[in-house]
Formats: sequence, C-alpha cells, structure tokens
Amino acid sequence: MSGPRVVLVGPMGVGKSTVGQLLAERLDVAYRDTDDDIVAEAGRSIAEIFVDEGEDAFRALEKRAVRRALTEHEGVLALGGGSILDPDTRGLLAGQRVLYLAMDVEEAVKRTGLNAARPLLAVNPRKQWRELMEARRHLYEGVATAVVPTDGRTPEEVAQAALDALELKEA
Repeated sequence: MSGPRVVLVGPMGVGKSTVGQLLAERLDVAYRDTDDDIVAEAGRSIAEIFVDEGEDAFRALEKRAVRRALTEHEGVLALGGGSILDPDTRGLLAGQRVLYLAMDVEEAVKRTGLNAARPLLAVNPRKQWRELMEARRHLYEGVATAVVPTDGRTPEEVAQAALDALELKEA
C-alpha cells in the first residue's frame, strides 16, 4: 500500500491532531495535518478563509491539500472534518488505511465547547454539530477501515485502540 500508514477522519474536535501525533510517535513515523497545510499555503487561518472567500473556496483548497498529502506523506495523516464531503477525496481514500474517530455531541461539547471559532458552528452550535454529523456520519463510515469511539477515553487510550483496530504494531 502506498501513501500514509494511517489516515484519520472524523468531526472537528474529536482529537485527530492529538491522537495522530501519538500514533506517529508510537509508529515512529511523521505526522501531518491537511488543515495545517492549508493554513501554511494560504497564509491565514481556516476561519479567515471561510469569512473572506467562503466555504466553496476553502473546500477547493482542502481537496488539493488532501490529494497532495495522500501522495507525498507516508506517516500518519489527519484530514479536516469536512474533507470527506468531496466524492473525489472519498475515492482517493479507497484502499487507504482510514481510521474514523467517532464521538457524540455531549463529548463534542466537553472537548470544544462548540465555540464560535469554528466557522460551521457559529449559530446554535449544538444543533449545527448534530446536523453536520447526521450529514457526514455515513461518509466517515464509508471511507473507514476501522472506527474507534473516543467518548470518555484519554488520547493515549484512543491511540492504543486505534493500533489494535488497525492491527498495527508499535515501532
């Protein structure tokens, strides 16, 4: 299999970055986050891109960032929460080892406070988070090789569950 050892998908605030970094350490590989790639390329935050150019412009940047990372990166790769909305991206994930980190809305509230810094959750964040998950859950599940619930678990526990679910051995 070419490409990343593991690709992490899931909603905002689920812990893709934290768990991804732990997995990379345990597997002795590099960690990469496509959201970081977008911010570096654009020279501004994701929230600023959303405000200045809109969601469609952001999604186009995201699609390119994911495609590039899937071909260049061989370690652990975390994708932005909405990256799976694009059918081409979902196609690129076929054949990859994809881990869906799942959580319920109560866990999302605890972790993120569902704050307004997240552009898609600016008004009535709890309701919007539920609606986003209703629209996306089947997409996350559709690309996933394995699903690991994160509710009530520490990042270390999630990382271990991920290694077990994907049958990966620590380096």
